[in-house]
Order: sequence, then C-alpha cells, then structure tokens
Amino acid sequence: MSAAKSCFAARHFPGKAKFSDRQRGLTRNRLARSFRVLFAAVKTFSAKANEVPRKWWLIDADDQVLGRVAVKAANLLRGKEKTIFTPHVDTGDFVIVINAEKVRLTGKKEEQKSYMSFSGYVGGHKSENARARRARHPELLVERAVRGMIPHNRLGRHVYRKLKVYRGDSHPHEAQQPEAVKF
Repeated sequence: MSAAKSCFAARHFPGKAKFSDRQRGLTRNRLARSFRVLFAAVKTFSAKANEVPRKWWLIDADDQVLGRVAVKAANLLRGKEKTIFTPHVDTGDFVIVINAEKVRLTGKKEEQKSYMSFSGYVGGHKSENARARRARHPELLVERAVRGMIPHNRLGRHVYRKLKVYRGDSHPHEAQQPEAVKF
C-alpha cells in the first residue's frame, strides 16, 4: 500500500487504515529478531534414557483382538503416551501380556493368515497358518504383531526386550507390581 493511499484511507476511513510492516518500521530483520527474542527461553526437551521413570503394565489378551493388543503394547513399549516422548530415545515402559493363547483374530485370519520363515539353507522355507502357530506356540502371535509395530533398528531391538508374553494367566513379575491396562 503506498503512502498516498494509506493517508487517504486514514483520512476518509478512520479506524480502517491498514499499514504495512515496512510503514510501521518493521523490516524483515527486525521481525526475525523480535520473533527470536519472544522464544529465546523455550528450548527443545530431549529425554535421556537413564533418567526415564519405568513402569510395568499388564495387558490381559483374553478375548481381545490381536491388533488392538499389539498397538497398545507397542505404544507403551515406545513411550508414546508419555509427555517426555523422544523419538530416538527409549522412553517406554515394560509390558506383560497374559492369556496370549486366548487372543482373538477377526474374519478368516485363523485359517488364511500365514507366517513364513526361512532358515537360509536350500529348502529351509517353512510356512504355517495362525491356527497351527497358536497350537504350537501362541506367544509368537502377539510377539510378531508387536515386533512389526516398533522400529526395525537398534532402538527397536532394545525396546522389544521389554515385552514379556505368556500363554496363560500367570507370570513371574508380581514383584514389579504391574498396573492393568484398560481398553
């Protein structure tokens, strides 16, 4: 807006005159400096792994959908529900999942979902469906679902060690006084 137009606007439309930043004396450098001064005291918080308070959580997977159990466990393991969450630091808690054999799969996944593994040798490809895996080792259903939801790097491997999955409703972690998770 030119100076002549702003004077005209100020004279004929009082209270409606709009001045540009330059007319008010605010150049780009002054604006940047004033912005920096406003937020000079605010610093980005970065958590340190050895200063994070750890809790123990207990998830009962009895008649719960596998994906929902895995999402809740993965978020607790990563620490995503904490205010101090830092993406590159392990800020999560310990998670105990009980009744892994009673976890529920929706639809036809019990027969159609397949789990594959390869030993690295010729003919070392093995495949089984969810029903066979549940009969053989039901903890693997929950463990594999959670493993797919955490980072696939050194941090993820460290986080994954805090997951404890048990077939039945008993576990050896009573001394840690785990808190039950509500769905």
